[in-house]
Amino acid sequence: MQDHKKITRALLSVTDKEGLEPLAAALARHGAELVSTGGTAAKLREWGHDVKDVSELTGFPEMMDGRVKTLHPKVHGGILGVRNNADHMAAMDEHGIGPIDMVVVNLYAFEKTVMSGADRDTIIENIDIGGPSMVRSAAKNHEDVAIVTDPLDYDAVIGELDAHGGLTQEFRSILAAKAFALTAAYDAAISSWFAFGDQGQAYPDRRALAMHKADELRYGENPHQKAALYIPQAVAPGIAAARQVQGKALSYNNLNDADAAFDLASEFRGGDPAIVIVKHANPCGVAQASSLRQAWQDALECDSVSAFGGIVAMNRTLDGETAEAIAEIFTEVVIAPDADEAAMAALSKKKNLRLLLTGDLPDPARPGQTMKPIAGGILIQDRDNGKVVRDDLKVVTKRAPSEQELADCLFAWTVAKHVKSNAIVYAKDGMTAGIGAGQMNRRDSARIAAIKAGEAAEKYGWDQPKTVGSAVASDAFFPFADGLLSAAEAGATAVIQPGGSIRDDEVIAAADDAGLAMVFTGMRHFRH
Repeated sequence: MQDHKKITRALLSVTDKEGLEPLAAALARHGAELVSTGGTAAKLREWGHDVKDVSELTGFPEMMDGRVKTLHPKVHGGILGVRNNADHMAAMDEHGIGPIDMVVVNLYAFEKTVMSGADRDTIIENIDIGGPSMVRSAAKNHEDVAIVTDPLDYDAVIGELDAHGGLTQEFRSILAAKAFALTAAYDAAISSWFAFGDQGQAYPDRRALAMHKADELRYGENPHQKAALYIPQAVAPGIAAARQVQGKALSYNNLNDADAAFDLASEFRGGDPAIVIVKHANPCGVAQASSLRQAWQDALECDSVSAFGGIVAMNRTLDGETAEAIAEIFTEVVIAPDADEAAMAALSKKKNLRLLLTGDLPDPARPGQTMKPIAGGILIQDRDNGKVVRDDLKVVTKRAPSEQELADCLFAWTVAKHVKSNAIVYAKDGMTAGIGAGQMNRRDSARIAAIKAGEAAEKYGWDQPKTVGSAVASDAFFPFADGLLSAAEAGATAVIQPGGSIRDDEVIAAADDAGLAMVFTGMRHFRH
């Protein structure tokens, strides 16, 4: 059975005083002397506790606007002294240093200060020095000292004190691990602000990440892999911060696919109602229409086979009629900024379907970076927030596209940005007509997209596939004319692509011979 080390003296210095009073009461009840600083000491006295000021312990007043108060040997010596080390104990006796058995600290709200838009001087003043120093000292000496940094642990500490009169070595080790993670995350936030916010360095020489675990997932991409969701302190609209209204727990793949769907849906922020259907991180149907219900039908018709078991995202509040239509097929996750009562009632009949409400859509042009692990390192790049508008397009063929063809080109281009390379997207009248994703050559992507369009025409009894008279987008240039000619065979009449191939002249000539209109964007959208 483990020893439960008694707490004879506890130092409490917290910014967030929520839940502190019951902990202080438990410490006092078990005979611990309470030592504190400034506002925390005043609050403890207000609650009726006897408190010794740190200045009384050290013999020095708090000074320099509170910058110096706990940075003293009588504080750190009391924390760091190893109790079973005779030399340490002799030094403590010689210099009148009493042991401190517990430190309860939470740090200045640095990130909250930054997010509030505070000026530089205020941000600097909210870099905690004394707090992290005590946290690290106590965590290092956790054999003898308990370090409590998370208010969520107060109840567990109280429970241990009331049940056993002290804390075990195992419990102190757990608290120490959390403490070191806290100071690491705190320093990461500070270093990130200095690099990005203060110095404007997008890629500093050293980089630290500060995140906390939001959820432990059922498994990773496959059942034999473990996984968890981590999020930064500054939460932005998105899947990680969404409110799950119903359904079973989200898996790694659910979250990954939901993010892909939501990211594409955000491209239509502020536009006509839009629906995105994603399967295995690739869109299999996207549409904009006068109503969300019509957009759903148009998106579904692009590839109803792949839509089975897919993820559905939209750019506006989900209504009951659209929710009922979505519920007619097996759907894993539905994501929307919001949902009305009728929609939630319709989806509630599907107990396993997850409904995520995000509250807003992020700006697709927002800055940011993406990360991808590779063996021995991490690739970091600017997120692909590039956008092409009509004025950016260069007509390179004899025939210029019509207004409708231009609109279809830009819609197809927006979708192609979110399709795994090599990507080919046919679009017509604000909806995808066929999507070819992730092939090793562009010609095969064009053919696969056309095959899917043909299957849809057969299923729904159309006279011809929707690729006939469509615009086709290629996420990168056509290196040869064969991919473009495959698109022409599928019925495409207009093409949008980056250009830039050494065979551009050959491809342009092939487009002219086929009577196609083609525009170059000058921008590529590879997605691997």
